[in-house]
Amino acid sequence: MTKRFSFSQFVLLVAALVLAVLWLAPIAWAVATSLKPESETTKLPLEWFGSTLTLESYELVLGTGGIVKWAINSTVTAVAVTFLTVLFSAMAAYGFARTRFKGRRALLGLILAGIMVPPQVLIAPLFAEMVAFGLVDTWWAIILPQVAAPLIVYILVKFFQDVPEELEQAAFVDGAGRWRVFFTIVLPLSRPVLAAVSIFTFISTWNNFLWPFLVSTDPNTMTLPVGLANVVQGTFGLRYAQIMASVVLAGLPLLIVFVLFQRQIIRGVAHTGLAGQ
Repeated sequence: MTKRFSFSQFVLLVAALVLAVLWLAPIAWAVATSLKPESETTKLPLEWFGSTLTLESYELVLGTGGIVKWAINSTVTAVAVTFLTVLFSAMAAYGFARTRFKGRRALLGLILAGIMVPPQVLIAPLFAEMVAFGLVDTWWAIILPQVAAPLIVYILVKFFQDVPEELEQAAFVDGAGRWRVFFTIVLPLSRPVLAAVSIFTFISTWNNFLWPFLVSTDPNTMTLPVGLANVVQGTFGLRYAQIMASVVLAGLPLLIVFVLFQRQIIRGVAHTGLAGQ
């Protein structure tokens, strides 16, 4: 028997298709432009495809020799930030969810107030702090400021509050301490939400351009977005095929991550309500 769509389902389907087209169109344009000859990227009227398809822009970008190094730097930075952010955020969230201490609500409110502060507002004081500590052009300057994540703390607090306390109480009766309960019971039960926030943190760190750009002038510590931006602006100028090729190369690892971990992302969103964030 053929299942019929209701009117509301049809409207939602059309809306989803429109949003998909709006999201995919810029990506398709970037790929198409990167495959055009440079002379045709500014041709009017604009056309999706050039007279020929060429990989010249990719060859020029990859021929800089630093892209592999920058990709490794981005991977190291994203993995380190993700690990430290999730670890410290989970520890802080568990403390707020399970322990009672004086000033708990005020401290939690202060952390949550950080959600309303735009990251750009903190750039100047953070940069001054990195200079004062002599951390500019080091891994720590890129990693440490990105570890503080009030939103992740809030999400994990809400999740830990829903974990049955009976499981922890049974472990306490058996002689387990707070740390053992946290690492052997609470964290394993929190895999869906931890996977979701880990993936989102990794993607956010990988895409972060402004902060690494400000604190990293050494090619040995540059991340991929910073390195490609310097190459395009410094060597090629405004050559749109190379710019789009750089964008495609920088976004390709994230596409792979999404394809590999899409189930974890969906499960995490379902468990935490991240869709409304």
